[in-house]
Amino acid sequence: MEYTSQLFQIQECVSGKLIRILSIDGGGIRGIIPGVILAFLESRLQMLDSEEARLADYFDVIAGTSTGGLVTAMLTAPNEDNRPMFAAKDIKAFYLDECPKIFPQQSHALGHAAKVIKSFSGPKYDGIYLHSLIKEKLGDVKLHETLTDVVIPTFDIKSLQPVIFSSYEVKNEPSLDASLSDICIGTSAAPTYLPAHYFENKDSEGRIREFNLIDGGVAANNPTLVAINQVTKEITRGSSEIFPLKPKEDGRFLVLSLGTGSAKAEEKYDAEGAAKWGVLGWLLNGGSTPLFDVFNRASSDMVDFHTTTFFQALHSQNNYLRIQDDTLTGAMSSVDVATKENLEDLVKAGEKLLKKPVSRVNWETGIYEPSNQGTNEEALIRLAELLSKEKRLRDAPSHQQSSTSLSL
Repeated sequence: MEYTSQLFQIQECVSGKLIRILSIDGGGIRGIIPGVILAFLESRLQMLDSEEARLADYFDVIAGTSTGGLVTAMLTAPNEDNRPMFAAKDIKAFYLDECPKIFPQQSHALGHAAKVIKSFSGPKYDGIYLHSLIKEKLGDVKLHETLTDVVIPTFDIKSLQPVIFSSYEVKNEPSLDASLSDICIGTSAAPTYLPAHYFENKDSEGRIREFNLIDGGVAANNPTLVAINQVTKEITRGSSEIFPLKPKEDGRFLVLSLGTGSAKAEEKYDAEGAAKWGVLGWLLNGGSTPLFDVFNRASSDMVDFHTTTFFQALHSQNNYLRIQDDTLTGAMSSVDVATKENLEDLVKAGEKLLKKPVSRVNWETGIYEPSNQGTNEEALIRLAELLSKEKRLRDAPSHQQSSTSLSL
């Protein structure tokens, strides 16, 4: 296959030393969209290498917020054979099977009215099934046990501070070495939708730290920049696990950032309607939560803006691939309409997104526009080839010897 795209034109001098980052946005049920994208990428890696290939084998760090944090844990938590609990192809089935139970839909005529009344006294959903499901799947796996490094943002409502559960930070702050189940429950505790999550964690010296967590989207609905920050901090600390940056090696960062889709422009709200809203209107309007929707969209887009600027400053903007669909309409743009029909529509949206052109945001209009770099599917095929080559270089005895020398 011939490529006209300039994506992933990696300098030979950084081959074998790329910093490979996968980032997955928050978005509730819409997590099924990146699930479809990841299944395609992993299938291409399996075609190149073996049926046992898993995404955790190819990325140095996987970051995820909210539903993206759950996907991150699914891809990196070890099973009894010390391999990922889930293959990427399993994510779609997980969402199709479990989302209707996590977000049960009211079928009777007074269903919407009941949700409105309930919203005055608590979140839409009690989270009981979600919590038990996560604990059942992830068991007692701790943060330090993931098969590749992970970064999962949350927000502590008591201290009013972001808490970043990171494989890098846990080395310096043992109290962060919590169970993946508690971390996932915390990062997915979307205000007004699911209850905040309290837990305590004891470090190796017996000191107890408490956490009062809500959705990581409050801190970073798109965790790409948080992941880059964590890796950069690790480099500045002189970590022996990451080759230090050298002159002319700025192009070592390689990032795949996956959105969960957003509403089509002018689809949901306008100033004329919003001008009449009070507190209740901003928190509950037409079955959705405008304040939550607007905040998460702004958070994700601003991270995309800053990440794009970061890569432009490094003269390696084509090492950054953002795949996002900003044309969702109706129930598909919700985070919790978990009907069979809507979930299947989201699967189709993910499949269509593969065929769409690689796009970048026009910062004047806020709309994703084609960047003349082929389709997302073609870009992922090229990325799979690059990831496969990178893994083979790292697995070579000569590379392992140089890595050992660096750490001495």
